[in-house]
Amino acid sequence: YENVWGLLVDGDLDSKMPDPEPCEPALLTGNAPADLQAETARLAAEWKLGKLNEISAEQAREDLGRLSAQMMSIVARSARVADGRTDTVPDTVVGQGKTAAEKFLLRWRGEADPAHVKALDTYWICTAEHGLNASTFTARIVASTGADCAAALSSAVGALSGPLHGGAPAYVKPMLEEVAASGDAERWVKDALASGKRIMGFGHRVYRAEDPRSRLLKAVARELGAPNISVAEELEQVALRALQERSPDRVLATNVEYYSAVVLDIAEIPPPLAPAMFACARVAGWSAHILEQKREA
Repeated sequence: YENVWGLLVDGDLDSKMPDPEPCEPALLTGNAPADLQAETARLAAEWKLGKLNEISAEQAREDLGRLSAQMMSIVARSARVADGRTDTVPDTVVGQGKTAAEKFLLRWRGEADPAHVKALDTYWICTAEHGLNASTFTARIVASTGADCAAALSSAVGALSGPLHGGAPAYVKPMLEEVAASGDAERWVKDALASGKRIMGFGHRVYRAEDPRSRLLKAVARELGAPNISVAEELEQVALRALQERSPDRVLATNVEYYSAVVLDIAEIPPPLAPAMFACARVAGWSAHILEQKREA
């Protein structure tokens, strides 16, 4: 993922997002999306970041690299607090990780299962950038005012925290568990549609066919033996058929959130953490857009 960050921001796959520098958060509550938004905004003052309309593009790129790396550290440490841990994993342990995903898991749990690392790295790569969506648009709007990079990134986190943008995967896992408990995917879908309940993970504002990111995530979920892959595939087939019958003139295909939830489950990511994990991925796209906004202003 760190190379994908470099590709998007610098146009160079050999470039990388830096490692986070030593920095103590002011307060972590264990609510990762809220902690991320608050701590990112606070870094503007702590690091004395300059306003985008007053600094060079080179300085803006440096600020975005520092912030992106630190945002991943904030999420990992907040997740550790949510687990009831008050200690921090030593940098010597975190430094043993070879990739951003491995270092993230080491900072969070003190250990990193290879399957968890691959699942997380794949998820982050698949969701690193996706055009002018709600959070990216928010980041560019804030950047266009000349605000500092931390303000632009923290505002993007706020936009992404909503269930209609970055929060959808948090609802998929409970849905799959509900379907598995019922033992009848067809009955569950029929009852859900009859009651007006939304089946999470289907439909997209851009794609009018299968989301290509979903296809890649599905393949990784199969490869790594995701615990709920069987029920996910069964529900997908039943839901797609039912949605097509219900709205034959409207395409509602599987979107990235559906199999994102399945892949994140491999890495044992709790559903409430899903929006913050999405934010970790999207710092690459946000940074590239903020820098482009800076250069074109």
